[in-house]
Amino acid sequence: MSDEIAADQLKMCEQYGLEWTPAPSRLKVGISRNVKSTLVPVNGLRLEPEGDTTGWYIWAGDGEPSPAADFFVPLHVEHLAEWRPEILKFLGLPPGWRFPTDGTHQDVWEDPTLLTS
Repeated sequence: MSDEIAADQLKMCEQYGLEWTPAPSRLKVGISRNVKSTLVPVNGLRLEPEGDTTGWYIWAGDGEPSPAADFFVPLHVEHLAEWRPEILKFLGLPPGWRFPTDGTHQDVWEDPTLLTS
């Protein structure tokens, strides 16, 4: 992760009074293929990291993600900049947090239900 991306993530966390929880570039996110398009908003939610994942699930469009088993595909964080670089700043948010952004406007909020099984 570049120093610039880390600084953007730290700034985002400071803005909301949160502890920075890095998403190392060698780990994976679950991402829907439509994120690679120009569809907005781009949404993300973070579960607890597990194994070689960051806990992030990212999709584009209004509403919640599809429950289809093949909706999310694995993608290393290091390749996310090729898909949608504007969302990298959100990846330092801790588990239990969500965001939508259209590239200009954004919202960030805690969703405690993400941390219950």
